Order: sequence, then structure tokens, then C-alpha cells
Amino acid sequence: MELTGARILMECLKREGVDTIFCYPGGAVIELFDELSRHQAELKPILVRHEQGAVHAADGYARASGKPGVCLVTSGPGATNAVTGIATAYCDSIPLVVFTGQVPTRLIGNDAFQEVDIVGITRPCTKHNYLVKDIKTLAAIVRQAFYLAKTGRPGPVLVDLPKDIMTGTTEFVWPEEVRMRSYNPTYKPNLAQLRRAADLLVEARRPLCLVGGGVIGANAGSVLMDMAVRYQIPVASTLMGLGAFPGTHSLWCGMVGMHGAVTANRAVIEADVLVAVGTRFADRVTGKLSAFASHSRIIHIDIDPTSIRKNVNVDVPVVADCREAVSGLSEVLAARAGDKDWGQVHADWMALLNRFKAEHPLTYVRNGEIKPQQVIEVLYELTRHDDTIITTEVGQHQMWAAQFYKYDTPRTFLSSGGLGTMGYGLPAAMGAQIAMPGKRVVCVAGDGSIQMNSQEFATIVHNKLPVKVVILNNCFLGMVRQWQELFFKQNYMCTCMDGQPDFVKLAEAYGAEGYRISDPADLAPTLQKALASPNPVVVDVRVAREENVYPMVPAGKALDEMLLV
Repeated sequence: MELTGARILMECLKREGVDTIFCYPGGAVIELFDELSRHQAELKPILVRHEQGAVHAADGYARASGKPGVCLVTSGPGATNAVTGIATAYCDSIPLVVFTGQVPTRLIGNDAFQEVDIVGITRPCTKHNYLVKDIKTLAAIVRQAFYLAKTGRPGPVLVDLPKDIMTGTTEFVWPEEVRMRSYNPTYKPNLAQLRRAADLLVEARRPLCLVGGGVIGANAGSVLMDMAVRYQIPVASTLMGLGAFPGTHSLWCGMVGMHGAVTANRAVIEADVLVAVGTRFADRVTGKLSAFASHSRIIHIDIDPTSIRKNVNVDVPVVADCREAVSGLSEVLAARAGDKDWGQVHADWMALLNRFKAEHPLTYVRNGEIKPQQVIEVLYELTRHDDTIITTEVGQHQMWAAQFYKYDTPRTFLSSGGLGTMGYGLPAAMGAQIAMPGKRVVCVAGDGSIQMNSQEFATIVHNKLPVKVVILNNCFLGMVRQWQELFFKQNYMCTCMDGQPDFVKLAEAYGAEGYRISDPADLAPTLQKALASPNPVVVDVRVAREENVYPMVPAGKALDEMLLV
């Protein structure tokens, strides 16, 4: 029996295990939505209020669940509105499949109404993209799109759907296997490279594991923890790696980089062997490249061969899936390490790191105002036993949420790392809550970034999602203001956000609960009340206006050139 392209797409999505589609309709995809109405039992549509929100929500869904997120938007401005979300997912290696409407094939290139070359626009920020030109290839393309999105180094894949392809008909043939001659990710590590890596670790006296988002994407946290504990190797992480290793563990050193912990940054400087797993050595992590891990021999494990030696020279490259590589390295170490007491071997190293922890803990000055760090500490104490998912917007609040909340499990810290996208946190929280309905989801936001996609409060309320939003309100674009204070003689140009809405009234206007906290004594009881509510809640916390994020490594400086409180 012949099916329309719209029906074929729905059948493909169901076979891929899709259960949720974040979407916004339009003329170019109206036939798709007509067909979707007959599949809502299996494919739940979530009508967002802006296409950027759709992609961020699909991104949050993917990060929280580990499954590809899916969204569907119309042509022209619908597609271009989605680009920021696509680029966000691309920078952080998040699996998405984005379907965009397109004008009929006969009109492509004729400047038709709501036509844009979305394939050309997104070529630099997708893992791959497709323009479907023949309905007979539709099922195969959708199959490939999901395969590409979730295998190798994950990422977003875009499929552009001309209107006539969706209304045309053909026989539906589901391709059980995907074979792409030009795409064959390397999952199994090279044994010789693992042996070289093991030799370095056996000889090391100051080893350090640096974990990135690739560890979470590969579900490699448990095997990495087993190796670290067995051989008593301390662990630090990038921003994207938070949760890959328990933040409460004695081997944990903290986050590395521009706003990393002193212990973590000093560990990188002092280590003699650095095992980097699933990280691409971004500039916010390395600081001054010539000084990064300058005393260390570096083992770099990553599934993406283009990430290795791209920014940092390494001694032992291992191209493989992070889980496979760490498991294999542990096996080789077991054969080569003997019966040593690794706690004793690394005792001096751990003593040095513990001294750094004692001398330079993450701290702040208390002066009677509500400090933003204090808000995160209280939030952590109230949620630490619940495996709460924290999403963030981007700015100072993002760094405080990374520093002062301890993430013990993967997929509980969702944030835009590579692109630094303001407006990410609220729709990402929505997607995470849909993906994990039994978990508590809290969005930590700033008063500037929450206004980027605040329209998604309507989506959250309409779908009865109990998302909690905690706004650290300092009436500034805080991170830019901090740089203006430190490096531009306090010239606060275009960073004051005094002209802002009443966030309590805004929450209530959308149908959510709203609370305001101005007194430190109200912090814990009000947050507890908000967290206990079954409804969406917005908490506007008036924090110290000119508090800064420390430690801070100024641009161009080495990791040991930190500005401290």
C-alpha cells in the first residue's frame, strides 16, 4: 500500500522509538500536523511558543534521557529561528533530529514565500543535513538521520522536507540496516595505544583524570569511577563533564578552567600524567595553551579523531568510544599494575591536592545580603538526596550552579557549554521534565537570560510540568558586568537590567506560582515551599548586585594565574 510522505515520516518516527515531538506549525508543514493528529497516542506533540524553545527543549530531553531529541518546525523563519538551538546542540555534541518544512521542490531557488536555504545555513552547525528531493528516499534518510545523530560523536542532524514530498505517495519500505560507506566511527580502542597509556599510568606519581561531556554521552561514568577508585587517580572535569564523577567523592578535585576550582586547576598544572576522556580541550578549559599541563604526559581518549591534537599536543591518542576505551584501559592496567597499594603510591599526590582543598575552598564573603552562592548552597541542601536535574541559563548564575552544587550522577547538570546560549535553561528544563517525569527539575537562571525565552512559561503551564525556576536577580547582565568591572574601569555600558518585569506577576500571569525572596532568613523556607509544590514555580531571589564569580582565570592567562576572592 502506498503512503503519503507525511504518513511515512510518522511511521519512521515510531520505529525509531520517538515518543515526543517539540513543534511549531506553519504552512509548509500543515500536512504533517494533519497526519500527526492521528498518531498522538504514540507521538506526543509539545506545542512550544518559539522555535528556538523547541530545539532547546529537544536538547534538554536528549541530555536528560540519552535518547535523540526531535523537533518539527516550518520553513523560512520557523527554520531560521531554530538555528541557535541547533548550534547549541552541535557545540555540545547533543543528538537531535530537526525536521524543517520547505517550499515545494519546483519552487526551491525561486524566492518563494517563506523559502530559505536552511541546508546551506545549517551546514556549519549540524553533523549532517539533508534536503529530501525524492519521496522514495524519505524513509532511508530519516533512518540515516537518527543513526548519525546518536552514533560516533553525537550531534544534530537536520532533514528539510519540501511540501510536495509530504503530500506525494509511495510504497513504504523500512530500512532495517543502515550502511554508510563514508561513515564508520571507531568504537574499539587500539590495544597498542591502551598499553602505552597503561605504561604511563603505572609509572605516574601524580596522575589526573580530566573528564568531559563525552563520558556522559557514552555512559562511561561507572567504568571511569571504577578505574579511578581502583588505582586512586584523582578526577577533575570540564563544565560539560559535571556529574560524570561524583562531586562528593574524596577523589573529586572540582571543575577545571576559567572559573574552575583552585584544586582542579592546580592539579592540571602539577600532574605528571593527564588522562583526558571525552573532552576537546576548549579554550575555557585550557587557559594559556603553552602553560596547560606543561609538566604532564597526556593521554587523550575521544571518539572523534578530529578532536585529538586539535588544540593540545598529546603523547598517547586513543580514538574510541569512551566507555570501551576506559574499560579496555582498566583491563590492561589490571594485567600490568600488579598488587601495588595505589593509595600508598599516590599518597603524597593526594596529600598535596587535599592541602589545596583545605587552603582554597570555594568560598564567598557573607555580609548580610543574599549572596548568589548561598542560594545554590541552600538549593543543594534541599535537593541533594533527590537526584534533582539542574538546568541553567548562561552567565554568572551558570558558574555558581557549576561550582556550589555537587553533582553525583550523570545527566543531572544541563547547560549550554560550547556556545554559551542565553535562553537555553528554561526550555531545556521543560524538555528534561518531559523526558524524566519522575524527577525534580530546577532551572537556575539570571534575570537577563530568563527573558530570552520566558514565553515558554506558557508551554510549561499548559503541559502541567512542575518545573521550578530560581532566578538569581542582580539587575545586571552579571558576567559582562564583572568583566567591565575588572577590565574596563567599571564602565557598565548596556549591562544594567533595571527595566525588568515583575517576575512574580509574570509567573502568575502565565498561571504559575511566583515568590520573591529579599531577606536571607526567607531563603530556605521559601525555596522549600517552592520545591514542594506540584505546580510550576518561579522564585525571584534578589541577590547582591555586584557579586563576582571567583576563582577566575583572566583571558590569555595560565590556570595557575587565578584571581581569588
